[in-house]
Amino acid sequence: MNGIMKHTADSNYVYLTTAPVHRIIMKLAVPTIISMLVTSFYNMADTYFVGKLDTPSTAAVGVVFSLMAIIQAVGFFFGHGSGNYMSRMLGAKENVKAVKMASTGFFLAFIAGSVIMLLGLLFLDPLSRLLGSTESLLPYTRSYLGVILLGAPFMASSLVLNNQMRFQGNAAYAMVGIVSGAVINVGLDPLLIFTFGMGLRGAAWATVISQVLSFCLLVIMARMGGGIAIHYRHFTPTWTFVKEIIGGGTPSLTRQGLASLSTILLNTAAGQYGDAAIAGMSIVSRIGMFINSFLIGFGQGFQPLCGFNYGAALYGRVRKGFYFCVRVGVIFLLLVALLGSGFAPEIIELFRKGDPDVIKTGAAALQWQLIAYPLGAWTIICNMMLQTIRKSVRATVLSSARQGLFFIPLIFVLPHFLGLQGVEMCQAVSDLLTFCLAIPLTLGVLKEMKRKEGTLE
Repeated sequence: MNGIMKHTADSNYVYLTTAPVHRIIMKLAVPTIISMLVTSFYNMADTYFVGKLDTPSTAAVGVVFSLMAIIQAVGFFFGHGSGNYMSRMLGAKENVKAVKMASTGFFLAFIAGSVIMLLGLLFLDPLSRLLGSTESLLPYTRSYLGVILLGAPFMASSLVLNNQMRFQGNAAYAMVGIVSGAVINVGLDPLLIFTFGMGLRGAAWATVISQVLSFCLLVIMARMGGGIAIHYRHFTPTWTFVKEIIGGGTPSLTRQGLASLSTILLNTAAGQYGDAAIAGMSIVSRIGMFINSFLIGFGQGFQPLCGFNYGAALYGRVRKGFYFCVRVGVIFLLLVALLGSGFAPEIIELFRKGDPDVIKTGAAALQWQLIAYPLGAWTIICNMMLQTIRKSVRATVLSSARQGLFFIPLIFVLPHFLGLQGVEMCQAVSDLLTFCLAIPLTLGVLKEMKRKEGTLE
């Protein structure tokens, strides 16, 4: 196995440090984009099928989504923290360290997910209220959340495996594991919700079952193609490895954790205008995730190239890949914004037909967000590059901005002066301010790499 592993690591090193930059990014990005799109699609599928039941069920899914974001934050923390380190070590040809980090990140994530599950089940009602559930929504939220929590250990550790495989340059295997789970979820949703009459709990069980099956498949896929397999004997929770995970994963934890907090605050702010407002904003959040999943997947295709080449001191290739991703992202999001803004009501109606209040709120919020989407190309790719090359402070500040530093104050200020419209436009204003912050945070790093590139020539 060690011989195979070494051969594969060497092959990936040569490929990632010599092949044309745009070709590498496209090859690695396509399976990652598919994974992200399908994952976002099955998140939307829950909202779509539950939307066929009633407005309170739709709103409850939106409330619980903030808890799922917390679980994902844990997964990304350990996945990006360990994966960033692994890609740099593989780029520096220190494979033993990469092997130990793989198992360390995986088992720590499973333990953390188990703690979330146990605490959540013990304090189910208080947690439901904390997530933004109104009293009228509480029975629905409790029913959905109680099942979703059972999947927390598997969701967190699956994200670790997925990211570790990506950072090794094995994005296709990562795609198979994630997409398989998503397809199962989409198939189970209507079967459990309607055919077996389980309603909202059926949607929750569909999600958990698909996560467990995806977890099992990812464990198998990690061993294929010469990838680094997970073994308990390689579990090395030393301070050296934990410190690397903290340094590489904190931006992701911050970004995802603040996303969860912002969702809670958004639900609370929207809840002042009724359950329909929560449902409308929930639908828009899912649509936004689906749109951004293309860009995030594209950026994740850039990260292995970024990590390997930065570790190999090939800074020109890092800069070239960065600008290629930004150009593609801006063009894509600009086209989406132009097309989506004209059909916003129709898009929202797909998820909750027959409720004019949900459609009105959701359409207005979607139109506001579409205005700012093209700016997100620069912001997201900047964040991924800063995180991968271990500019942890800059990456953490930037990842904190969109749904923390800017969004949290805005969600209190804008509704105070503008009412429901302030809720609807909050994310767009936050996106604009985050874009302005990303420019100075990133240009200095790009100039630094250009200087280093000149001294090496």
